[in-house]
Amino acid sequence: MALSSPLQNLSALISAKGNATAAATPRPPRGRPWAVHAAASDTNAAASVQMSEYEEGKLERPKWVGETPLSRLVQALISFKPLYSVLKLGARRALISTAEKNNIPWRQMAKEILESEVYRELDNIQNQSLVYPDYYLNPFHAYDEGNLTWLAAAEAEAATLSIAKRAIPDASSTQEANQILRGNWLRAIEQHHMQYSESSVINDILDIGCSVGISTRYLADKFPTAKVTGLDLSPYFLAVAQHKEKNAPPRKFPVRWIHANGEDTGLPSKSFNLVSIAFVVHECPARAIVNLVREAFRLLRPGGTLALVDSTTKSKVLQELSPVLFTLLKSTEPFLDEYYLTDMDETLREAGFGNITSILTDPRHVTITATVP
Repeated sequence: MALSSPLQNLSALISAKGNATAAATPRPPRGRPWAVHAAASDTNAAASVQMSEYEEGKLERPKWVGETPLSRLVQALISFKPLYSVLKLGARRALISTAEKNNIPWRQMAKEILESEVYRELDNIQNQSLVYPDYYLNPFHAYDEGNLTWLAAAEAEAATLSIAKRAIPDASSTQEANQILRGNWLRAIEQHHMQYSESSVINDILDIGCSVGISTRYLADKFPTAKVTGLDLSPYFLAVAQHKEKNAPPRKFPVRWIHANGEDTGLPSKSFNLVSIAFVVHECPARAIVNLVREAFRLLRPGGTLALVDSTTKSKVLQELSPVLFTLLKSTEPFLDEYYLTDMDETLREAGFGNITSILTDPRHVTITATVP
């Protein structure tokens, strides 16, 4: 591949820099294992499942995060536009190639969406008066227009499945990996709500940053008697979500899709038992993370649960990423450092949440749950 030589040279450069500073980087004591339940293939099954343990890494956060010499070097490389273009293209090729090697038909899945009648959904979904926050207009995930494009929306499901397979590489299939990842997340939500809420019933659910509705559909399947709303800033993602839902078996309560800003939804206060923010905050600057958490607090009823799931600096896997991989990662995630340097527990505490609990629900991701008093 034409990119192999530049990326190999990049790897050697970053590795040399990282090795030069490693001796000067203090290492805190090794973290304890995080015990979680692995999900059964049916996330609604009541049968007992095998206990699994996911370990923290040795560091507080990866050496490529923040103001470390290695992080500054990577940021300087990304800021060099000719190299950034190479990295962006490399990241995209790597994502598609890895997905298809794992039997995720990335290009075929995107083609089916782009050749479908999904375009008819846009007019019904799009809020023409919505003003996008400045950070949302940045390139994301190797798309120059970020999430505001049909191609990003068409490829979102394949990309999401790839996340699951990367997180659970030993799973026998992508489907099994996705069931484990989603099942552990749903189990953490359910256990937290049952433990800390006066009522175990969940009637109203909001999924902020729902993308093409994958997390939303899992929530609707897990809590079939609840009214579920998916909210996102991208009308293209929402059009795909609505298109897919229309072609799925009918539900007792159809999922509602809203094109709005999760920082200021315009929805009534105290109108939900559960607010989910899944794989969103790593794409947000710190100010947006604070606003999302405050809005979730406003929207939840007393005893309601907030559930956040995203990548974590404590992940042993992320701490041990190769130089090429973490450089490619940072080149497609412009606000990753801001997220990794945000104290999420303190952010939730300052917004008014209590019973804040964090659990590593797979080797790469943490699920944080909290309660409105």
